[in-house]
Parts: sequence; C-alpha cells; structure tokens
Amino acid sequence: MGKLTNEQLSHFEEFGFLKVENLIDPEKIIDPIIEEYHGVLSNLADELYAEGKISSKYEDLPFGERITKIYSDSGENYNQFFDFSLPQTGIKEDTPFWTGPAIFNALMHESLLDAVESIIGKEIYSNPIQHVRIKVPDKHAPRDENGMIKFGTTPWHQDAGVATKDVDNTDMLTVWFPLMDANEENGCLQVVPGSHVGKVLTHCPGFNPKTGKKESILNGGFGLSIPTTEFEDQNAMAVPMKKGDALFLTKKTVHSALPNISDAIRWSFDLRYQPIGQPTGRDIFPGFVARSLENPDQIIKDAETWDDLWHSTRDKLSKEEQFAFNRWDGDDIACA
Repeated sequence: MGKLTNEQLSHFEEFGFLKVENLIDPEKIIDPIIEEYHGVLSNLADELYAEGKISSKYEDLPFGERITKIYSDSGENYNQFFDFSLPQTGIKEDTPFWTGPAIFNALMHESLLDAVESIIGKEIYSNPIQHVRIKVPDKHAPRDENGMIKFGTTPWHQDAGVATKDVDNTDMLTVWFPLMDANEENGCLQVVPGSHVGKVLTHCPGFNPKTGKKESILNGGFGLSIPTTEFEDQNAMAVPMKKGDALFLTKKTVHSALPNISDAIRWSFDLRYQPIGQPTGRDIFPGFVARSLENPDQIIKDAETWDDLWHSTRDKLSKEEQFAFNRWDGDDIACA
C-alpha cells in the first residue's frame, strides 16, 4: 500500500515536493518497462541501419550503451520513438510514439495510485501530459550546428507553466520516478522548496539558461524556461533517487534537471494525475479515468484501449491545424 502518512502530507504541503522511497515495484513495474523498451530500441536500430543512418545495430550492448551509440552514430535524438505522448508540433499520420502495456501498468500501479489518492482524492484521472525522459551522457549527445545538445538539461519551469492556462483551475499532481538510480552526476531533478506558494511564474520561449537571455532555439534557447530573476534559485536542492523511488511535485513547484555528466544514461518517467472532471491543460490529448468509486465503470482497465486512444488522437490531429500548448508569447518584460 502506498498511502501517505500525515507527516509526508505535511511536508508536501509546506515544501511543494515529496520523495517517497520504494513506492514503485522494480520487478513488477520497472523491469517490464525496460524489457519493453529493448524491443522499441531494436526496431529503431533496424530502421536506422536499413536507411544507412548508423554503421551498426550495436546488438550486443546493454540498453544504455546501445542507445547512446545509436544517437551518437546517427547524430540525432530519437526520444519521440520511446515517448508515450505526441509532440507539440508537426504531428503526422506516422509520428512515432510508444504506448505499450508495461507503461500502462505503471500508470495504473496500485501503490502509486494509493499515494496519489492521499493527495488529490479518490476520483483520479490520468492527465495526458506524460513523458519518458532518456538523456544520454552530455559528452556523447547529438548536437546542432551551434554545438548545443539537441536534448539536454531540462531548464527551470513549473508544470503548470508548460500547459494551457485552464490548468490553473486543476489540482494537477506530478509524479516523477527513475527507471534506474538518478543522482547529481547523471542528472537527477533539483527543486526549489516552497516555490509552489504564489503564482505561475513567467516562462520565456527560447530562453537560454546558459546566457540568461531570450534567444532562438538555434542559438541555444530551450523550450520554455523561467528566468532566474523570477525566483530564488540559490535555494535549489538536488533530489537523488533510487530505482523504485518516486517524487511528487505540485503544479507550481519550480524544478529542473541537472546535466548528465556521467558515462551512463539517465532514464525516467514523469506522469500527471488530477481529480476527474478538471481541465488537463492539454485537452486535445487523451487522458483517462484511473480510479473511481463514484463511476467505476468509467475506469480504463486494459492497455489496448489506452493505446487505441492515442492512435486515434494521432490520426485526428494529423489532419488538423496544430494548437497552442502553452500560454506564453515571450513578450513579458522578464523575457527581454
């Protein structure tokens, strides 16, 4: 059972984050995910090798070394092949993603939902803002023509800030957990305790955390980032975690990831949950009822139905104009 104690709930309320040790069952939940992704990686290697984009399939290497070699050899990042969500732009009929049964089982893990229930209540909806994060070592990571890592350090942000504005009315809860040990060397998360008290801070499109300026993506801008003038980053603390641990964050807790300066990958999931009936902040993507006492017949209980939801969404969106995924236009004075 993953029900949280009063002490844990008090910590979460005061500081905006909570690390729970040994919540995710490694053998029943994490190891099957890893095995499933071995198959995804093999399919990717076959495709890239057939297209002449890599010189070898690197079949004898373990997952972390193999994906690092494939990324380095090809000079490209293929994280979308592994993600269980669609990208924010350029969705096509053949846009890759992976919604396998092991991932669905993680979303529905009883101990995890027990802990989620302790925070947001018994009527639980799986929010569609969800991702796998595979970060190869920085020294081997593919880079653009300006020498910037194509998928590098996750900058400072709040999860409410990377969704649409209607999520402000939602009790959205983030659950982040590593598929392997995460530490300060391979790029664990860092949080700013107490930063959840107050408003959603300005997020700047194309903000470059290295220079502290708003710049284009080609010049090092990285998605959305909160300028450090907007919060006290000196209070940040790293949160090292073991395989099986889980980190809970409020939607307004300021956090980021450290760079991966190790020789191995950093591999993690970040999930979102919320009470049923509230806006998801990405309503064009499919969420689902994960737990409900009021309407148990609405719970999605099989991975195939969940997989079908995502494939149907991809087919639909590939034929439509792409929508905005956040509220920011970069005109705020903080982004100057």
